[in-house]
Amino acid sequence: MTGREAGDGVHLRLVWPQWQGAGSSSVRALASEFPFDVARRGYAVGTAVLEAILPPHVGPTAVVPVATGDDGLELRDGIEAKTVVLEQLRSALTLLDRHDPSRITTIGGDCSVSMAPFAWLSAKYGADLAILWIDTHPDIDTGQTAYEGYHAMVVSGLTGRGDPNLLAALPSTIATDRVALVGTHDWSDPALAAAAEQWRLAVIPPDALRHDSTALLDWVHATGASKLAIHFDVDTVDADEVRFGLGADRGGLTMEQVRRVVADASGAGEVVGLTIAEYIPRQVMHLQAVLADFPLMY
Repeated sequence: MTGREAGDGVHLRLVWPQWQGAGSSSVRALASEFPFDVARRGYAVGTAVLEAILPPHVGPTAVVPVATGDDGLELRDGIEAKTVVLEQLRSALTLLDRHDPSRITTIGGDCSVSMAPFAWLSAKYGADLAILWIDTHPDIDTGQTAYEGYHAMVVSGLTGRGDPNLLAALPSTIATDRVALVGTHDWSDPALAAAAEQWRLAVIPPDALRHDSTALLDWVHATGASKLAIHFDVDTVDADEVRFGLGADRGGLTMEQVRRVVADASGAGEVVGLTIAEYIPRQVMHLQAVLADFPLMY
C-alpha cells in the first residue's frame, strides 16, 4: 500500500520502550557490569530518561504497551523474542492508524521501534519519502543471518526482506534506493557488507561526513523525495567522546557532526519521521541498583 492520503497535520509522539529486540548475546557481552535481567531492560530505562529530558510535545502522545515479563522471548525462525516483538509491532501500527499523523517522533527503545512508524509513513507518502538510517551498524540482518537480535533487522524489514510474518504486518515497504545508511562503518560480518552492495543501499560512512554533509545532501536530492524519515541510533556518536549506546563503538561521528548532519538534512526535505533509539543510561541504571534496597522505595 502506498500513497495514502495526507492526514490532518497531527504530529504524534510515539513512546515505545521496547527492549526485547536486543540480542541477548550482545547484551551479555556489552553490558556485563549489570545483571543480565537489568541490562536487557536498559532500553526501557533509556526511554524514560529521554521522555524526561526532551522538550514538551505539542500534540498527542501515544505509548506502545510493552511487556515487562519473560513470556514470548524464545527464539523463533532465527529471531529472538519474535512472539512479543510481533505483538508489539501490531500494537504500534494500531495506534498509528488511530491517530493518523502526518509526522511521527518515536522515542525508543531499541532500533526496532522505527519499523512501524517508518513503514506507516511509507504507506502514507509513497515514493516521496526517503529514509536516513543514522547508525554505526547497517541493521540488515534477517532470521537467516548469524545475529538473532530483532533490532538488527529493521532496514531489512523496511525494504521488504526477512521474516514473512513480520513483513505481513507492515502496511508498506520502501525501495532500497530510498534508504541511506549514514555514519555506518561496523561491517564486522562480511556477509552484511556484501548484502548492502547487492541490495544497492547507499552507504555514507563517517569519513565522508567529517567536514560537510555534501555526500548526504547529494543523495537526498538524487532521490527526488521531498519528505524524510530520520532514524538516529545514539551509538553513532564516537564512544571515545561519549558512550551513549550498548557497545563502545569507536570511529563514529562526533556529537557536533551528528548535529550538523541532521540539521543539514532537515534543510533538504520536510522531516516527517524522527526516531531516537538505543540509549542505555548507565549512570541511571547504576543509581537504580544503589537505591534498590532503600527503605520506603517499594
